[in-house]
Amino acid sequence: MRAHLPLLLLPLLLGLLSTLQASPPPPPINPRLEAAYIALQAWKNSIVSDPKNLTLNWYGPDVCSYFGIYCAPSPDDPHTTTVAGIDLNHGDMVGHLPEDLGLLSDLALLHINSNRFCGTIPKSFAHLRLLHELDASNNRFAGPFPDVLLCLPSLRYLDIRYNEFEGKIPRKLFDLPLLDGVFLDNNRFKSRIPSNIGNSRASVIVLANNRLAGCLPSSLGEMTGTLDEIILMNNGLASCVPAEIGALNVTVFDVSFNKLAGPLPDSIGDMKSLEQLDLAHNRLSGEIPESVCGGLKRLENFTYSYNYFEGEPKSCLGLKAKDDRRNCIPGRPKQRSERECEAFLSRPVHCESFGCSPPPTSSSPPPPYHLPPIY
Repeated sequence: MRAHLPLLLLPLLLGLLSTLQASPPPPPINPRLEAAYIALQAWKNSIVSDPKNLTLNWYGPDVCSYFGIYCAPSPDDPHTTTVAGIDLNHGDMVGHLPEDLGLLSDLALLHINSNRFCGTIPKSFAHLRLLHELDASNNRFAGPFPDVLLCLPSLRYLDIRYNEFEGKIPRKLFDLPLLDGVFLDNNRFKSRIPSNIGNSRASVIVLANNRLAGCLPSSLGEMTGTLDEIILMNNGLASCVPAEIGALNVTVFDVSFNKLAGPLPDSIGDMKSLEQLDLAHNRLSGEIPESVCGGLKRLENFTYSYNYFEGEPKSCLGLKAKDDRRNCIPGRPKQRSERECEAFLSRPVHCESFGCSPPPTSSSPPPPYHLPPIY
């Protein structure tokens, strides 16, 4: 005898069959998010401490739901979702960056400042052809300048300050056509500033607190129209201040705490946008040009303390924010002693002897200049 289904179950089975037939096919596999999953899981496994639990929800294939991960349509295919940005700033995480991060080929923004990542920047970053912002500042990266960054055609903002990078700053860095912000300060770079720095189209360059010796490049003057701020303080720069810098249209010019010597060029008075000028703690001498304090109408702060200037125009005394202490200016308070000034100023400075520009065609070149001690 054949068994028959109860009549009450027949409508349910028919409804289920209709639902199955109407269900859409499963979504196609997104290879870019699959690659991102592999990269982010490798990164999570390389993190040995995550005190703020920023990667706590980094599990499962839905990488777009991970904390700090931002997805967007791919630039070459608006119908394909991809990982476009990562922001894990101030995480205090300990670990390193695995080579797998090169799988994030659509990444445009990577912000990982204020962590404790060590090692160096992976060579696989050469695949990040769309990366235009990299902020890896305030970490523990070390080794030479990561040359892989010089291969990134879209890079506009580079911030690797407050790390332990060392060695030379590569010349090619200043030939990158799109780079707008360069922050290399507070590392251990030890070299001369590349003479081709004037090729850069950056608006901000900060190289402070390294060990950069040698000349203040005259090619800086070629950055007129693009450069807005340059900070070179606390290095080992030892030369005269080149007259070419007068062509700059910057608002901030800081070369304090170096070994710059000789007179201040009158051309600084042509820097009409200048608001902050810091020359303190150098070995500059001569007279402050009238064109500086009298001609720079936007100048708000002028610091030239701890030099050997011998005179300043009255227009400088009218500045609200100025510092002329520890110079050799007659009649001004808190100056160096007469003995200090006489000992220093008795040895004239020959700017050509620094070797920063071709020497003049004269029969007898000036004698080599030996920097006297700082008192």
